[in-house]
Amino acid sequence: MMPNSHYPFSQSWIPKIIKKRVCTTFVEDSFSNGALCQCGGVRETHGSVATGDYFGAAIVSQWDSSQHSSEYPTDAFGELEFAGAGRRHSHFLRLSCDTPPQIVYTLMTAHWGLPSPNLVVSVVGGEGREKVKTWVRDVLRNGLVRAAQSTGAWILTGGLREGVGRCVGEAVRDHGAAAPALSQNKVIAVGVAPWGLVHNRQQLVNAQGSFPARYYVQNTSRDSCCLDNNYQAFLLVDDGSVGRRGGETAFRANLEDYISHQRTGIWGSGSIEIPVLCMLISGEANMLERLDVSLRKSTPWLVLAGSGPAADFIGELLAVLSSVPLSPASSISDGETPEGPITELRERALDKIRKHFPAETDPEKLVDSALSIFQNRDLITVFHGEQEGPDDFDTVLLKALVRASKRVSTDASEYTEELKLAVAWNRVDIAKTELFNGDIQWKYDDLEDSMTDALINDKPQFVRLFCENGLNILDYLTYRRLEDLYRSLSDSTLAYNLLQRRLNERQGLAASMPHLDGAMPGSLLDSPQSPITGSSLVSRLLWDLLGDVCQPFYYGPLGLSHSTSTRRALKQVNKLLLGDCPYRDQRCLSPWASLFIWAVLQNRSDMAVYFWEMAGESVLSALSGCKMLRELSKLESETETKLSMKELAQRFENLAHDVFGECYQSSESRSFTLLIRKSPVWGGATCLQMATAADARVFFSHDGVQSLLSQIWWGDMDRSTEVWKLVLTFFIPPLVYTDLINFRSQEEEVKSLEVHHGRDTDSLDGSFPSTSKHPFVVLRWRQFWFAPVTSFLGNVLMYFLFLCLFAYVLLVDFKPPPPDGPATLEFVLYFWVFTLVCEEIRQTFFVGSTTVLQRMKNYIQDVWNKCDLTAISLFSLALCCRMFPWSYEFGRAVMALDFMVFTLRLIHIFAIHKQLGPKIIIVGKMMKDVFFFLFFLAVWLMAYGVANQALLYAYDPRPGWIFRRVFYRPYLHIFGQIPIHEMDGEWLKCTNDTTLIEAGAEPCLSTYANWLVVILLVIYLLVTNILLVNLLIAMFSYTFSKVQENSDTHWKFQRYNLIVEYHSRPCLAPPFLIISHIHLFFKRFVRGIPSVKIKHFVLELRGRKASRLNTWEAIQKENFLSAQNKRQRESDTARLKRTSVKVDSVLKQMSEIRDHDRRLRVLEAELEYCCGALSWMVDALSQSNLIRASRPPPLLRGNSSFSPW
Repeated sequence: MMPNSHYPFSQSWIPKIIKKRVCTTFVEDSFSNGALCQCGGVRETHGSVATGDYFGAAIVSQWDSSQHSSEYPTDAFGELEFAGAGRRHSHFLRLSCDTPPQIVYTLMTAHWGLPSPNLVVSVVGGEGREKVKTWVRDVLRNGLVRAAQSTGAWILTGGLREGVGRCVGEAVRDHGAAAPALSQNKVIAVGVAPWGLVHNRQQLVNAQGSFPARYYVQNTSRDSCCLDNNYQAFLLVDDGSVGRRGGETAFRANLEDYISHQRTGIWGSGSIEIPVLCMLISGEANMLERLDVSLRKSTPWLVLAGSGPAADFIGELLAVLSSVPLSPASSISDGETPEGPITELRERALDKIRKHFPAETDPEKLVDSALSIFQNRDLITVFHGEQEGPDDFDTVLLKALVRASKRVSTDASEYTEELKLAVAWNRVDIAKTELFNGDIQWKYDDLEDSMTDALINDKPQFVRLFCENGLNILDYLTYRRLEDLYRSLSDSTLAYNLLQRRLNERQGLAASMPHLDGAMPGSLLDSPQSPITGSSLVSRLLWDLLGDVCQPFYYGPLGLSHSTSTRRALKQVNKLLLGDCPYRDQRCLSPWASLFIWAVLQNRSDMAVYFWEMAGESVLSALSGCKMLRELSKLESETETKLSMKELAQRFENLAHDVFGECYQSSESRSFTLLIRKSPVWGGATCLQMATAADARVFFSHDGVQSLLSQIWWGDMDRSTEVWKLVLTFFIPPLVYTDLINFRSQEEEVKSLEVHHGRDTDSLDGSFPSTSKHPFVVLRWRQFWFAPVTSFLGNVLMYFLFLCLFAYVLLVDFKPPPPDGPATLEFVLYFWVFTLVCEEIRQTFFVGSTTVLQRMKNYIQDVWNKCDLTAISLFSLALCCRMFPWSYEFGRAVMALDFMVFTLRLIHIFAIHKQLGPKIIIVGKMMKDVFFFLFFLAVWLMAYGVANQALLYAYDPRPGWIFRRVFYRPYLHIFGQIPIHEMDGEWLKCTNDTTLIEAGAEPCLSTYANWLVVILLVIYLLVTNILLVNLLIAMFSYTFSKVQENSDTHWKFQRYNLIVEYHSRPCLAPPFLIISHIHLFFKRFVRGIPSVKIKHFVLELRGRKASRLNTWEAIQKENFLSAQNKRQRESDTARLKRTSVKVDSVLKQMSEIRDHDRRLRVLEAELEYCCGALSWMVDALSQSNLIRASRPPPLLRGNSSFSPW
């Protein structure tokens, strides 16, 4: 909307196009004794008078606006300020009744800034001083205005402070006060009133326009013809009359008809014609003609039966005449009276007209209008407000529009506009009952635009409805449409900002390419296909969120290899975008997964859950959604959005846990395969890998996951084997061939191989795998030494031996620099550390399938790997320093510190223990609490230490002593080491000579402020020993209780990481590890033999095996969802909801029963009267001699008899 100062210039064209009407011919009004014209004006304001003939009779007896008035430039337009109303300005315009409606509509939307309507409700009737019923007020307030807000509708009324117009204005005012300040859909009330009827209209007259015009309203509670200050715009229709009603009727009907043919694009890609609904409240006999003309233009009507004469007449007319069939081809306008059913219809209609309009002089004319109205009864919806209530009035509005459009044909194309309207209002219940009830055969083309609308505007119920009624998602989702969906992201969302950041990177790379020299950035910005939409941008964003767990998405359609570097991929994409991009017309290979990712990136919970239900690989999909949401929550700055992302992430983790639980109960072996199967949809990721990346501790706590980990951990050995047996066998290897350790039987080995190699005898392969062909001696040896538990035990025992050797060398056998040292054991220690370095190199560069840079990044992210790097770095520094005499002591000190680091590494080893594992997590959490405690302690420490030093020592420039007295001594005060003699000034050897003090002598204490030192010490000890220490204890207690509640969950997650680490390690422990490294080098790089152990955690299935596993997983998911829905239906909330619906249905039936009871009483009274009359006639005829009966009159059988009296 333009500023007010611009209005005189921007609207100066209005008087040139829009006119007013002025009566120019005086036609005498016989009721005013010649003082007034039939237009309502006095004689003096007219330029001419209608003449008479020779006999004195007036030639013109009926005033007509088109003949007796002339058009002039309008002199009333602009803005309207209601004096004392205290609200924003309204727009107004005086216009001729013949003004084209398209000019007025363009003025309202383009110049006045009114938003284009999604619906227009024109309220007619209820004008004048007629009192509005209470229930009609409730319908207008709680029904109409609320529906207008939810749909973005315009409400057209008379706009005056009388009747229904005043009620609508008050409802709009109350709604505006209660609605949010930033509400997207404002209620737009437009008043269409006759200019000659407006009170104080001269205040609006200004030939140049009023910006604003001050309008004074009578401060009275009674109805008046003043403009209502609660309307946003006024169209003051001028037909040349003064004080007469009805002059605006024709223009209002034309405006309604024009708007109904306009289209709006507010609902995304599917623009629809604006629906217009007329609402009849009360009304007089002349309203029937208005209703008939509007129905002939196919405008639907909603009639409030019980509100007044015309509305009551229409309601009863449709109810009474519905029992008599009337052909649509029948015509009653030719002046002839049809025979048969038409005659009966006319008689019934005439009776109703005489009942509701007893003062009407020409009822036959109204009968023709009534029958014409009845012919278009499909366009009329009768609303019984006293029975139905205003609660679901928006439903009534939509049903009226939908039912009005229904015809005999079942072609779905006739209902697409109504479907788009239902989508825009988000009323899936009405769409199900009116549009998807089986009567209409929907096709893909009919649902395509509405599907896009529902997706963009987050309406998952409609998406579900469309997919269940003919929309094939495989045909719908192409890469072009997927990019269009990403283009629809709001610029306020986090995903939009992240994609924009990636777009800027791509543009910067394109600008640096010399062969594209400036063309690429422009095409990226100007092309409607590229900004924030490219599949490459989405792929980069998913790579940032999911990390190296998945291979890059959408590389296949783009023609990129997964091994392509990021920079090279960006260059290829920039070249691709310069062409026709043929990949955009291809079908999306995994449509449900792509839509799931799109919904998750926007944090749309209901939509994402629905797409998860439809997508395959439900466990992995839920874990992937959990991972993306948790990464997005770390980047989100808004607290509320961050919280909702975390809640949705936890919801997906719970879904993954529950669905896997269903799978584990169905088949243990298949569920194990499910955990380690590589997914082609999710870039080769497995459930275990994704759960680790998503920090899904609840998922890892499931018994099925832990069972697989235990099976991998123990290998082919029995899980119940005691630790002492393992230790004894470790030191005496021949015991492996005895019965000391139990190994699994042949059947269990087969089952294990099924799990490891992805074979299932029932569903995946159907045949038993062959067992190992190794001899028993070799097989039993491999079964023991290749188990991760053996590797772990060996590493623990050898690590303890390593620490003992390290301590012995450091304490006993640490020789001087060469040539006197090092000793032999120290060389053994160096070799041992060298083997540890070799293992760290193997873990860094030879574990994983990603690039070397990504492997290094993954390695350094682990806390314990950082600890290893620190220990090795310190050992290398100490080794170098101890070789030279000048740095020998420094090297020995560094070696001592390094021993502490190596010893702390034991904490990670103990993480496998069920009792110690959670305690290690608690210690780690408490370390964070200690840092906060040290911050507060440092504040008080420095404050007290500086003040204490300044008060006790007048001059002491020695930095070392200052540091000790400011920081060290106050810290020791906390533990009770308080030097009382210093505060008392007792110091024997001291001096006040500054020269001696600077030379190193002890300065004397100042006794001037000893009392203040004592007070500060008391305060310091009070705060530190009582306040801060107890605060630290409270923080520790909270951390302990919080972690202890989920200690089992934390331990199981930590256990997985340790199992993966030792599963990938060679079977020999340092320092014998070098033998395994040499063996692996020749086996992998010389002989080219692939690893078998990697299949324990990563398994690739193809073809029928993968299809059967996906089908089995989908069945388990359906079982879980069915059980979940059953629990929801049986919940107390669902039962209360169903009970509420039943109660509402009973109440409606009771109201119908009361209505039937009232009708039965009326019928009983009429029947009693008829029986009495017949009895009287029988008595009269029996006593008369006119008729001779051959038999006596029949007698009434029964105990009761009817009597005329």
